[in-house]
Amino acid sequence: MKGILVVNDLKKKLRVSTDSGLSKQLGLTVAAIHYWKKRRTVTSRQIAGLVKSARMASATTVEATAIKPLVEFFRIQKCPSRQRAKYELFGTKAPDGSTHPYWDGLRKQLERHHGVYIFFDSRGQAIYTGKARKQYLWHEMNLAFNRERGDVQKIKRVRHPENKVEYRPFEEKSRQIQDHIVPLHDLAAYFSAYYVADRMINVLEAMLIRSFANDLLNSRMERFARTKKVKSRDSKLRRR
Repeated sequence: MKGILVVNDLKKKLRVSTDSGLSKQLGLTVAAIHYWKKRRTVTSRQIAGLVKSARMASATTVEATAIKPLVEFFRIQKCPSRQRAKYELFGTKAPDGSTHPYWDGLRKQLERHHGVYIFFDSRGQAIYTGKARKQYLWHEMNLAFNRERGDVQKIKRVRHPENKVEYRPFEEKSRQIQDHIVPLHDLAAYFSAYYVADRMINVLEAMLIRSFANDLLNSRMERFARTKKVKSRDSKLRRR
């Protein structure tokens, strides 16, 4: 088999159109790709070396790109949504009414990436972590931010009068301390968000929840399990 045929078939399989793109996929230089094109015959040993090089390049790429921080310990600036039915993590308008470039840029990144996120209280302690695999991070994080979770998010509080009654300094009666359900938007002060490669999202979320098991409000303990979708994809690859 000629080297040019190997190169062309690899481009098709790896869905790249240039020698430069192929060199990155295989972990070779562009000059090495040109040399492959000129080979009149390709031996099995050379193919084996090419596979090894591609495998090492793939591992390096995964290490560099599988997890990337989008933002860490960003202070939450709770504001009403456009419909004013719920709250959003932060707005994109500066005090003068103009678009704040940093906030607007961060929101756009959260709107286009999947991954995992962590909410922290005012002390910087993790209180909730979740994943955004089907939805994008911005949408999923705001859902969690507004979701009422019943018995899981209860704190002790006293209910004080809201109508116009006078406060009596010494005669004021002792009010009962009771459990009150508190949404996450009343507890969270900061958040971090990370882009994560699709296949790693479930595993990373499970690791975070299990790592902070005694601190998080998450009631469901996630396991290290692969999704059916990933298993199905792997079985298809093996059949090819």
